[in-house]
Amino acid sequence: MISVGIRSQAFRSPTCALCTIFEHDFDGTSLKMLENKVIKIGTHDGTFHCDEALAIFLLKLLPKYKDGVIVRSRNLDILDTCDIVVDVGNKYDPSTHRYDHHMSDFNESLNTIIHEPGCNSTIRLSSAGLIYCHFGHEIIKQLAPVDTSDDTIKLIQEIDAIDNGVQMFNEEPLYNISTGISSRVDRLNPSWNDEKTDIDAQFKKAIDLVGEEFMYAVHNCINVWLPARYIVENALAKRFQVDKSGEIIDLEKFVPWQQHLMELEEEQNIEPLIKYVIFKDIKHKYRVRAIPIKPSSFVCRMFLPKEWGGLRTKDLEAVSGISDIEFVHFSRFIGGHKTREGALEMARKALEIGKTN
Repeated sequence: MISVGIRSQAFRSPTCALCTIFEHDFDGTSLKMLENKVIKIGTHDGTFHCDEALAIFLLKLLPKYKDGVIVRSRNLDILDTCDIVVDVGNKYDPSTHRYDHHMSDFNESLNTIIHEPGCNSTIRLSSAGLIYCHFGHEIIKQLAPVDTSDDTIKLIQEIDAIDNGVQMFNEEPLYNISTGISSRVDRLNPSWNDEKTDIDAQFKKAIDLVGEEFMYAVHNCINVWLPARYIVENALAKRFQVDKSGEIIDLEKFVPWQQHLMELEEEQNIEPLIKYVIFKDIKHKYRVRAIPIKPSSFVCRMFLPKEWGGLRTKDLEAVSGISDIEFVHFSRFIGGHKTREGALEMARKALEIGKTN
């Protein structure tokens, strides 16, 4: 298993006291001296947001921009000296590395820039989304030898949507989430009556904050999401060894499996679809789970038999004819047995009954 430690991988350079240059630091001499020595990453000054903080963190993961200084200004003459500019400048032009998204005619989304399977989001991009679209593959290669785009795209979509004012629901939500990453970045800005806090120092904290969140998404994908997928994929490949129908899979250990299974079924054009999965739970008891029609649904492709629902032990043994059977939930989406062989017998018998009803 590959390990990416959040603490060791979180990028620290943005918090260096010498790495950020602000508009008031410039005079003609210092600007000219800076031009030929370092890469400059431009963004706006004043109140900051989650999207440009993440955009800069992402850029600084790349070798080209790793040691670049951050120039915070709205002065176009100063921004014109920068090698790359995000979230300011009124221009989106990848050929000159200008990545603003505030223009009235800007309508780019993930699916207009990246033409790959899974990149179908139509949410209008922020500066974070733009940088991820244009540099994401290169960034991920710096962190992991495997594709971790699924988790990282979800994070980028959240930030893009919030920055562009896209509501999660068509109706008014019953409550508001005030602890998300965008809200936590906003809280780092000095309050209206705070005249002592250094806003530029706070921006450096914002970069670290969103960077740690991004690294967690990558870490989770490598050490949690992908290993689970491999286990589900292996179980799917061995399904005919479990039962000749090919409609029962046996997980070697319990992992979050629903999303993986349904994605793999679609990718591999699996027919017939899987009806039951067998696994050992944390108490070392065997479970038979009917496959839902979609992840997290309790509506199943084929429920366990109606006659078994809500019964336990002896009563269930008498009805099912299966020794040492333990229970079937009233809703018939899950049942249990003491042994793997017994759980497999449950699944086989349920499949037989389901196909005859």
